[in-house]
Amino acid sequence: MKETTKEPLLDRFLGAALGTFVGDALGEPVEGWPHGAISGRFGLLDRMLQEEARYTDDTQMMIGILETLVEKGRFDPALCASRFQQNFHPMRGYGRRIFGVMERIRQGLSWDQVGTDSYGNGGAMRIAPIGCFYYQDLEALKENAVLSARITHNHPEGLAGAVAQATAVGLALEYGLSKKPIEAEGFLDRIASAVIDVDKDFAASLDAVKSIPKGSIPEVVDAISGQYSLTLRAIESVPAAVGAFVLTESFRDAVVLAVNLGGDTDTIGAMAGAIAGAYYGHSSIPRKWLDPLENGAKGRDYVANCVRKLVF
Repeated sequence: MKETTKEPLLDRFLGAALGTFVGDALGEPVEGWPHGAISGRFGLLDRMLQEEARYTDDTQMMIGILETLVEKGRFDPALCASRFQQNFHPMRGYGRRIFGVMERIRQGLSWDQVGTDSYGNGGAMRIAPIGCFYYQDLEALKENAVLSARITHNHPEGLAGAVAQATAVGLALEYGLSKKPIEAEGFLDRIASAVIDVDKDFAASLDAVKSIPKGSIPEVVDAISGQYSLTLRAIESVPAAVGAFVLTESFRDAVVLAVNLGGDTDTIGAMAGAIAGAYYGHSSIPRKWLDPLENGAKGRDYVANCVRKLVF
């Protein structure tokens, strides 16, 4: 295959990875704020609030998955657990349970013996590279999404969140390459069918998005926040992020909507950015969001170079 034929795939894989980074950094300064507080302070938050936009644990763990895929040419949970531990920086905003997970990995326990019964969205927030890498085989995508999540999460909701988010990213990439428009109900049904045997309640939780009409960002923010609690719980935050994508018409609007929902803003922003980036591509991400992203040893360019190695 000539490299030029891979450019559309590169654009969308870069879109998902850097979309994670952008949504994470945009939402980080207001993490934990209710949407009313964000609206009262900023109107509509649509700009980076930091001169150097730094990522949190969402992007740092995504980088670990990227590194695993680059090194192995496939997903390897043992190697990925090692990368998570090596990259781990406590100041990136990790949840309290992860500290114990990282210590158990450091002590040499097997990757499948270090996780907790968390029902949080940690397995989903970092999953974009698996959604892109396995987008042509949804069964392999699902299998590897579960393996990735199980390093840290064993609760069915946590696993279902990872499968749902990876499936959303994979489908968005597929639809984007084929220039197929997103029809919300069908898109949501395909995600639900992937997770129903992991957690049937999670599959049902996606239905609430179907009842929300498209509208202005403030209108949709109000509607989504009326349906979901927007906490770190995967069954609440993943459907909200998917909703931010299917109820908008651009990368920018999907991420702005996600961040302005309030609650776990960095993670909801990261997940919406991953899905929207996979569909609309890296070329759709506003330069005013990309340019401020931190660019140290494992910053913006490092992420992009990892993706290029995987595509080419």
